[in-house]
Amino acid sequence: MRVKPFRALRPAAGKAERVAAVPYDVVDTDEARALAVGNPESFLHVSRPEIDLPDNTDLHSDAVYAQGARALRAFQETGVLIREDKDCLYVYRQVMAAHSQVGVVVCSHIQDYADNLIRKHEKTRQDKEDDRTRHVLTMNANSGPVFLTYRDTSALEQLIAGATGNAPLYDFTAFDGVQHTLWKVSKELERWVDAFNEVPLAYVADGHHRAAAAFRAGAKRREQNPAHDGSEEYNWFLTVLFPASQLKILPYNRCVQDLNGLSAAEYLERVKEIFKVQPTQSATPTEARGICMYLAGSWYQLSWDEFDSDPVGILDVSVLQERLLAPLLGVDDPRTNQRISFIGGIRGTAELTKLVDSGRAAVAFSMRPCSIQQMMNIADADQVMPPKSTWFEPKLRSGLIVHTLD
Repeated sequence: MRVKPFRALRPAAGKAERVAAVPYDVVDTDEARALAVGNPESFLHVSRPEIDLPDNTDLHSDAVYAQGARALRAFQETGVLIREDKDCLYVYRQVMAAHSQVGVVVCSHIQDYADNLIRKHEKTRQDKEDDRTRHVLTMNANSGPVFLTYRDTSALEQLIAGATGNAPLYDFTAFDGVQHTLWKVSKELERWVDAFNEVPLAYVADGHHRAAAAFRAGAKRREQNPAHDGSEEYNWFLTVLFPASQLKILPYNRCVQDLNGLSAAEYLERVKEIFKVQPTQSATPTEARGICMYLAGSWYQLSWDEFDSDPVGILDVSVLQERLLAPLLGVDDPRTNQRISFIGGIRGTAELTKLVDSGRAAVAFSMRPCSIQQMMNIADADQVMPPKSTWFEPKLRSGLIVHTLD
């Protein structure tokens, strides 16, 4: 892994909590506008700039990207964001309830992404790539970090422990109860670079579209620069690297709007031909290979015998899709089929019962989360996970650290 400290833009003293914003892709325009209301310093004015334009504005119009660039310049001109006077890196701790994770904010190299030293486990959508690439180029900045993970090393563990023993640069608890603490590291940076040089691979945990956009933006700048020599800042992009042992994946649950023409009783009998089915009082799977299904006011445990398969095929979400959703409920492609919806595990299983009991869905499936090791195995095999397989919490905040391309 190649990493690099950099001269970041970051919030001035006392402004971090007001600036810090949820990732652009976890809220829609209305939600972003509501979060930013009354707060002109929210980074959502940069990452979701349509919130400052009329409601009928095309999200991909020139005006939206130009508005974001104006907001970023204004933050610098008014001192909301300040520029470090020398290269630094940052240690970033997040605490959500009993869970804590500590990563390193540093720039990673776009060529490592291209050469698969930064491995991926999801497909990206062209329209989302195009949007974020244009956003990076127009802002001249990586406004949101890419969430990477790596297999733990003792050298980095020791460096991180040493940094967190100092006074933090920022320390606040956000509106959702997640505590965010950052420490600035400006000395002995070569020790950190050398330690990451010993890490053979990193993996995109969250932010595949941001990563792809960072690569495309850097490649575009290369093409436009006849004097390109590889030392330019656009060869690098903003990342936070967490040791794998600290990460927590939540389940990504599923709901289907209808039973594909079957009655609840007919459907249940058909499910029994596919899985072992037992009534349960639990909404959370207890079997090593198991899914909980909510149907007509009751929960059922679906289980199956172990079988040999590839790293993708053994995932619970794959088993559900291939054995039940596609052949029985007619959900052929979960990426495009409008009858299926995905519910992030952060919302809990109560959201599933609410959707079914209200009639907005006919059946719901409570999934076990996949493991970090399963995610890595799939990336190592150069395969992709089924859509909506992983939900990482807590989410990284945007605006705390910004990397500019020059």
